[in-house]
Amino acid sequence: MKLSEIKKLLTTVETVNFQLPNGSFVPEHFHVTEVGLITKNFIDCGGSVRKETVVNFQLWDANDFEHRLKPQKLIHIIELSEKVLGIEDFEIEVEYQDTTIGKYDLDFNGKDFELINKKTACLAQEQCGIPSEKSKFKLKELNADTANSCTPGGGCC
Repeated sequence: MKLSEIKKLLTTVETVNFQLPNGSFVPEHFHVTEVGLITKNFIDCGGSVRKETVVNFQLWDANDFEHRLKPQKLIHIIELSEKVLGIEDFEIEVEYQDTTIGKYDLDFNGKDFELINKKTACLAQEQCGIPSEKSKFKLKELNADTANSCTPGGGCC
């Protein structure tokens, strides 16, 4: 989800809820302790220089159980961050500490924001010997086309 998308969605919701991949929710008394701009410059395993930039939200919950972040307050935090840090409309990455600090992509299910597990990937598969995924067939599907099937006495065997 891009920054412009969350700002638009925040104008339509009454509460800000973040659902974790396991179905549980970040406690409703969470704080957004950081909104930042993270740029990662790196070389992939194929030798290509790459650059990724994301907007980072850090969520944190404390023992102040009466705290509730309102949608308009989060919009204000985002707009202040855009102004002060020069943040553009990048994808959002969310940090939240469960047993360790997790990084998540962000989605919306029509009611709640969903934290989606991020996955690693090889960005240069063609250069580092990763075979392309093979097509899988069931043997009975191979014989579904009678023009390509062998029959007793057909002379194909």
